[in-house]
Amino acid sequence: MTRRTVIIVVLVCLALGAVIFAQAATVRLPGNDQGYSPVQPIAYSHRLHAGELEVPCLYCHSGAEKSRHAGVPSASVCMNCHRFVTATQAQVQEEEAAARRAGRDPRPVFSPEIRKLYDALGLGTDGKRDPSKSQRAIRWTRVHHVPDFVSFDHRRHIAAGVECQSCHGDVQTMERVSQSSDLSMGWCLSCHRDSNARAKADRDPHRASTDCVVCHQ
Repeated sequence: MTRRTVIIVVLVCLALGAVIFAQAATVRLPGNDQGYSPVQPIAYSHRLHAGELEVPCLYCHSGAEKSRHAGVPSASVCMNCHRFVTATQAQVQEEEAAARRAGRDPRPVFSPEIRKLYDALGLGTDGKRDPSKSQRAIRWTRVHHVPDFVSFDHRRHIAAGVECQSCHGDVQTMERVSQSSDLSMGWCLSCHRDSNARAKADRDPHRASTDCVVCHQ
């Protein structure tokens, strides 16, 4: 067997091994965090808020309409609702029933996660500042991230009518948010090309750019 033949056999074996490995395991390029679902400081349920209660994405992530970044809503946005809603309906009803049995007024009821929100804002059960508590930032863990050399602008996509789910997946079904797509350049380009194909078929003059300098400024 010649040296050339040996090299060819080795390369074929390596290629077959790579194919077998790729089929048996999840092979990812560096920076691909698809499936990333970190535990957050407060167990905020998108399934409940965006799904069951149908809170619009842009109510909380209003920055997406006017900024490159969608942003994380401030605690004050959460308090627009949670100054009134502090526990589940079942927990409130349970306290009301206990109060009737004891012949007393119902006490404020807080779910453990909403209590964390009040504690972070330094609020008492009456919703007012408690001097004995110090305010602190809620350190949310970012889930979706693109490299620094990529200039992604939420404004353009929102203005073009792109739904949040197109990039973020069915967030309204997620108890804890997970990165749905790999957010790779190839994935983005495929979306732009598919969009342009649909626009061409519909005779829509608008086109999603595939020019390198648009995203790599």
